[in-house]
Amino acid sequence: MPEGHTIHRLAREMSELQGRALRASSPQRRFTDGAAAVDGAVLELAEAYGKHLFLHLSSSRSVHVHLGMQGKWIRSTDPSAPPLPQVRLRLAGDDVAWDLIAPSTCEILDPLGVAELMSRFGPDPLRPDADLTRVLRALARARGPIGAVLLDQTVIAGAGNVFRSEALHAVGVAPTRSARAMSESEVGDLWVVLRQMMSRAVEDGRIITVDEPDRLSLPESEARKVYKQERCRDCGAPVVTSKVGGRTAYHCPVEQPS
Repeated sequence: MPEGHTIHRLAREMSELQGRALRASSPQRRFTDGAAAVDGAVLELAEAYGKHLFLHLSSSRSVHVHLGMQGKWIRSTDPSAPPLPQVRLRLAGDDVAWDLIAPSTCEILDPLGVAELMSRFGPDPLRPDADLTRVLRALARARGPIGAVLLDQTVIAGAGNVFRSEALHAVGVAPTRSARAMSESEVGDLWVVLRQMMSRAVEDGRIITVDEPDRLSLPESEARKVYKQERCRDCGAPVVTSKVGGRTAYHCPVEQPS
């Protein structure tokens, strides 16, 4: 499933449609009524919150998309070319089209619906309105290990398994450690690292946590320090894998002692 940096980058790229009246259709015919509600409206803002994309329209409606495990948007510079039959929603301007395929959620929301949905999310490290104090309060009440809590989108929105593993490694905390045992200083450090890693990933278009001069050319198998690594890319210790929060967690037993 795409992590938050992917959705923020997507919102930035889809902003090329901002200010344009959209031609909307549903070739798959599973979103015909929704496409009809969008057709002719002007895109006012493409906004990301965690792993969710919101396309706010001049009609006081918004398209809400969650890509899930299989979803993706495909950009085309030829809006006249017929879309693939499995496209759930096509949004087209005069010179570009964006096609949505296989999302887990694609729906039309009114402003109250958007506000209600966003109220369920925790702070998103990539948003300027993110509030660290909400994270501190959530962790003080949390039960279970920090590695599980970091995957809870009601605590921090946008972080997934890769950022969980790499950010905890960066601050020297094992994913199995109790979330409630985290000090305020440690939580603050983790928050700073998440913001830095996720912001960098927006610019890079992928998650790269290894610092090398040619870092952008690194293959995926070498781009992280502990995630899906046999050995820690910092100290060389064998990486430990364990099930935390229902997902495989990766950590260095030397730099992240339990």
